[in-house]
Amino acid sequence: MDFSIPGPFQQKLASCRTLLDEHVLPLEPRLFSEGYFKLQPALDKARDAVRVAGLYGPVFPPELGGAGLSLKELGLLSKVMGRSPLGHYVFGCQAPDAGNIEVLHEHGTDAQKEQYLAPLVRGDIRSCFCMTEPDNAGSNPTVLSTTADETDDGWVLNGHKWFSTAHDGSRFAIVMAVTEPEGPRHGRASMFIVPTDADGFEHVRNIPLFGHGGEGFFSHSEVKFHDVKVPKDALLGPRGAGFLIAQQRLGPGRIHHCMRWLGIAERALDLMIERAATRSLGDGVLADKQQVQMWIAESKAEIDAATWSVLAAADKVEREGFRAARVEISAIKYLVANIMLGVVDRAVQVQGARGLTDDTVLAFFYAHERGARIYDGPDEVHKLVVAKSLLKGARA
Repeated sequence: MDFSIPGPFQQKLASCRTLLDEHVLPLEPRLFSEGYFKLQPALDKARDAVRVAGLYGPVFPPELGGAGLSLKELGLLSKVMGRSPLGHYVFGCQAPDAGNIEVLHEHGTDAQKEQYLAPLVRGDIRSCFCMTEPDNAGSNPTVLSTTADETDDGWVLNGHKWFSTAHDGSRFAIVMAVTEPEGPRHGRASMFIVPTDADGFEHVRNIPLFGHGGEGFFSHSEVKFHDVKVPKDALLGPRGAGFLIAQQRLGPGRIHHCMRWLGIAERALDLMIERAATRSLGDGVLADKQQVQMWIAESKAEIDAATWSVLAAADKVEREGFRAARVEISAIKYLVANIMLGVVDRAVQVQGARGLTDDTVLAFFYAHERGARIYDGPDEVHKLVVAKSLLKGARA
């Protein structure tokens, strides 16, 4: 595998980093003190700067104005954008909209694309994705209680979802619901487009994470469907293909998540180094202490090793497809999540009491990214995937 980065793409990465440093990082203190909604005008200005630079929506397919980048290139960009909790949003790559754009582009009808995809790509509206349920294991999306019953003129949805990302301001939801209760395990559910202002769509609450982020694109919402009626053409993709569509959506997302986490880890390492070099202890600085030096060295090695692992997984996906790279994707999912959380924890420790406050971005990362070991499949499930694959030959 060639790890070199072509010159033109190096320039793109440098431009992305410059835009992030100049237009995004300065907004972080205001995010923590004022909240997302008051920050929206400033975020719009930052997005305008990204658009002028021609870097908005790099994950979009070329026919939607994207750059047509490889999965490895998208991963490297995600690593840069991941340095700030605002990065992916400003560059038009935020979850869940990016994944919903892929689903609508691949499976939407012409009418669905005109009504929902086009404004989502432009950044005029937001969306949410409703799959996880509070009463069923999120690691097994074949077990769902939310139903969609067909009627003469449409569908009626009933159920309970939560951790439906970015509900605040979302115009519509893509909802996974059971339509074939007696069907095969992986063919029971379908996907639907449901406007969030539909009668019976109840936004129960925004769910803060460790007390952080109960609004805006950091929110995780609990929603209920009470006899929500949608027309026949609300069905997204083939009937019974909900599980397949969800897996198509989650596959590339895991690569992007891992590289975003590495961006977080690099930002945390930078803050660790800066604090260690400047924090006076009276008889020197923190950087003089061997324990702190060990943390810095370990973090650097772990970040580099994880980066190459993710790029290798992305390379295999591009050459052989997601199914062939299933083990590699599962391995990087728990590997990178734990490395990122470990580096953030060390950075908080080096910051001392300051690391517990919103004076740096570390407290935000500490609260919001603990979920990395849970969402898109908990560590334990992905470890089982890897172990079963390795043991398969021996058991035979």
